[in-house]
Amino acid sequence: MGHLNILITGTSSGFGALTARTLVAAGHTVHATMRDVTGLNSEAAAALTAFAADQPGDMITRDMDIADEASVNAACTDAGPLDVLINNAGIGASGLAEAFTPEQYAQLFDINVLGVQRTLRAVLPDMRERGSGLVINVSSIMGRVIIPCANPYTASKWALEGLTEGYRCELLGTGIEVVILEPGGFPSGFMSRMVTPADEDRITSYGDRAALPRKVWAPFAEILAGPEAPSPQLVADEVARIIDQPAGSRPARVVVDPLTGGEGPEQINAVSDAVQTELNRMFGLET
Repeated sequence: MGHLNILITGTSSGFGALTARTLVAAGHTVHATMRDVTGLNSEAAAALTAFAADQPGDMITRDMDIADEASVNAACTDAGPLDVLINNAGIGASGLAEAFTPEQYAQLFDINVLGVQRTLRAVLPDMRERGSGLVINVSSIMGRVIIPCANPYTASKWALEGLTEGYRCELLGTGIEVVILEPGGFPSGFMSRMVTPADEDRITSYGDRAALPRKVWAPFAEILAGPEAPSPQLVADEVARIIDQPAGSRPARVVVDPLTGGEGPEQINAVSDAVQTELNRMFGLET
């Protein structure tokens, strides 16, 4: 694959930062977006710029608030015609579902789902006009299977899966490919930034069961903090591999889950893809 113009959301840390570095090292122009590049995330932006100084590609750090439509539109317009859009920005949650307020659910959906809708609306008109483009939406294995005590996050990722699959179907035959990437657990710093429930009284009302989130998540945290934890670079490498695949050959979903093997999501994906392909034929959609 030759030189491409690529925009990535959520590049201040984790998968986003690693993906930005990987793609600029491959010779692409990378627009690494994050909030507050001159303030809160100034060090992260400077680190990406410094890394790119001796790489074959170009790195441009851009201010983008994924929850603000005007900010998204401005960043995408300034980035110019994009060959690839990578929706990576997201926030997680850990705790009893009932103890999260509706406002907290709305916050996660605003970032994890509506943020993707904002970028797609900003980028797709030009891609459709040119008849080419690639969108990679970073979901999670938790967009396919339930791990308890992360309900706002899981619900948002299931919504993202539906949003992405719907776009994939509607864009069949346009030259635009839409891929869902489903990572498992990695030591990316994601767990340390999870939102927790705001309703302390509701947590207390659960009695002994209030300890369930710790029981579920503590073993994962221990593994991810240990020497056997999988490298998050695997996710960035998978993004690069998807981009390098010939246009028209990319899969609907890709699982990256060395921690658990990804067998459950892979099985679900196989059945889902077969059913959706048949439905697309029934609706007369090009596959």
